[in-house]
Amino acid sequence: QVRLVESGGGLVQAGGSLRLSCAASGRTGSSSHMGWFRQSPGKEREFVARISWSAGTTVYADSVKGRFTISRDNAKNTVFLQMNDLKPEDKAVYYCALRSYDSRWSDWGQGTQVTVSS
Repeated sequence: QVRLVESGGGLVQAGGSLRLSCAASGRTGSSSHMGWFRQSPGKEREFVARISWSAGTTVYADSVKGRFTISRDNAKNTVFLQMNDLKPEDKAVYYCALRSYDSRWSDWGQGTQVTVSS
């Protein structure tokens, strides 16, 4: 069993910043990456960023590149998403997820709401 708990969401004005955290517990040893996804009302869940546990290799969606930074603390099994220069279109529920070695996003957190006011 794996448990993922997100925190750090909230309300921020456009141009502001938020830092999301995702703490993983349980059988995380079978995962190769942790990532962030988001979902807005009426839209499909979309990929935001991912990071590998081992080398720290990162990948970002084009829509957040240069504004968001994903990082990790392996000792604490925690991943962060620093979000700068937030835009109203970044408003969504943000989910963290673990990717297993067969490339499936197999475990998901409960989500944290990010609201950006214009």
